Amino acid sequence: MVGLWLLAPEHLRLGTWDLLCGWTGASPSSPEPRVAMQIVHEAALCITGLRDRRCLTQNDFELLNGLGFVASDRTVHDLLNSRDIAQSQAAQVALGRIRRSLGHFDGSLLAIDPHRLTSYSKRRMRLRKASAKAGAGKALQTFFCLDAMTAEPVCMTIGTAGRTVAQATPELLEMAETILGASASGSLVVADSEHFTAELLDHVRTGGVFDLLTPMPHQGGIVRQAKSLGEESFHRYWAGLAMAKVPYSLVHGQAGPYQMIVQRSGEDPRCFAYNSFLCTSDRAEVDMLTRDYPRRWHIEEFFNIHQGLGWQRAGTQNLHIRYGQMTMALIAQAALSQLRKKLEPRERSWDAKQFASKVLRGLDGDVRLEGDRVVVTYYNAACLENCHDQFEHLPERLRRDGVDPRVPWLYNYCLDFRFR
Repeated sequence: MVGLWLLAPEHLRLGTWDLLCGWTGASPSSPEPRVAMQIVHEAALCITGLRDRRCLTQNDFELLNGLGFVASDRTVHDLLNSRDIAQSQAAQVALGRIRRSLGHFDGSLLAIDPHRLTSYSKRRMRLRKASAKAGAGKALQTFFCLDAMTAEPVCMTIGTAGRTVAQATPELLEMAETILGASASGSLVVADSEHFTAELLDHVRTGGVFDLLTPMPHQGGIVRQAKSLGEESFHRYWAGLAMAKVPYSLVHGQAGPYQMIVQRSGEDPRCFAYNSFLCTSDRAEVDMLTRDYPRRWHIEEFFNIHQGLGWQRAGTQNLHIRYGQMTMALIAQAALSQLRKKLEPRERSWDAKQFASKVLRGLDGDVRLEGDRVVVTYYNAACLENCHDQFEHLPERLRRDGVDPRVPWLYNYCLDFRFR
């Protein structure tokens, strides 16, 4: 697994060690942050439950974590269970602020979406359907906020199977606001029709700094109102597309009226198609619907590419454990994102499992100690053929970037790479 060592310099740039020490509440000399580093690397490998009775003992997996052993199931369980949700949220906020300072996102356009994981918990819980035609089953609910411009995650939260989108989204937006700081003011959040609730829209209007854009469901009353608008209400922007913007008040809303934007497609009045959207503020409708809202699809692409890191299945309903594990997966995703940018476009396009298989676990090499440096040598690494200058002479490169090249969880040894 020598490919996994490529993540070490990204951890140094990201400040992962300080994040893990803060999350565990333990000193740098104790084993807890190193066990947390193991959880991060397990997430990067896209395999859950890798422990000492399995193959990792023969691959020096524990060496990269600064341990002489692979932490057992019980050790990992106890560490995750000892950290509560507030502590994991604090780690996410710290990670998000670091990523914002590194330019991973600016937060001007955000996308939010629930992501429900198949749960294998034995607890009784509300059953949910993944789609209209699928059967109902147990699910753990997660709620993600993504920067829609760079497709990088800002933060996430979770809830029991009974928690609604309207209940979870204010907490998610509050975390995003804390991460983005002053730059959050006036940012647009694009959502799906699940977020079309009076409770949530009123909260965004009265208690937040974001603007929310959500599609309106194709309900009879909404469709009739869209069709009742006269030709004078619509503005034709190009052939086959016209838009109208009118005030709209929700039946159970308290903070309206909002801006209802009706998008009309077609040229023949007998074949007009209508789609309606609701925005909590008065913004330019053309930019929102033709430029900003289509970028919401990046969050679906994110789930498709990165869900293997730990957002694909849930074996327990213990929220402390799930929240901690998923927060460690966010750290893994951040390090992997930095590593991907150094590789060729073909490697960048691989999903998380393919990347783990071909890069993190697919390279030949060896690890040696030379003086004060741990030297990792790669042999015939085709996927790194054009990227040698990104990794060779690493200590000097890190110093130029203002990063201490000593690896604190490896007892302050430096790290360097060679290619044969």
